[in-house]
Amino acid sequence: MNKQKATNITWHEHLVSREARETLLKQKGVLLWFTGLSASGKSTVANEVVFRLHEMGKLTYVLDGDNIRHGLNKNLGFSPEDREENIRRISEVGNLFADAGLITTTAFISPYRKDRDFARELLGDGRFIEVFVKASIDTCEQRDPKGLYKKAKSGEIKEFTGISAPYEEPLKPEIVLDADTMTIEEEAKAVLDYLEEKGIV
Repeated sequence: MNKQKATNITWHEHLVSREARETLLKQKGVLLWFTGLSASGKSTVANEVVFRLHEMGKLTYVLDGDNIRHGLNKNLGFSPEDREENIRRISEVGNLFADAGLITTTAFISPYRKDRDFARELLGDGRFIEVFVKASIDTCEQRDPKGLYKKAKSGEIKEFTGISAPYEEPLKPEIVLDADTMTIEEEAKAVLDYLEEKGIV
């Protein structure tokens, strides 16, 4: 990943600890990292989880792939190098949000294991929760709201994950959601059950 360019900088410790923020919020700050093919339902289930947590009185936020590319990462394309930088920045932002005590969800294809492993290492101690939204290409094509698979197959879109660019499935995700057979409600419940089981909420 990127090397430190700035010099003469010092890390400042906060007077309020992460633990104090978590006590105030009555929850643990974590990063739920939803990964899977385009149109697998990552954003939909991430938003459903956040909606349900909000109804439970929990402080949450969704970092959505397309939304982030409108602002923070609007200078990045879809080359392997840009994808890596996209995920690096999101990992850092997600780490800050989790440190603030928020239950943060991301919805990114994030096709490369090494990039997701970077986020896992950055968050550490059980605060990174990889959620694999597992869906077949057929399912994704049927759901595809933007018609991207058709464009990718015709050559209109280059470097499209699952068609002309690789997707490396997680090897040991904390949660696997079978998007071919589960409803959004069932997927969200599985995530919430995990959070309750681990004492995060």
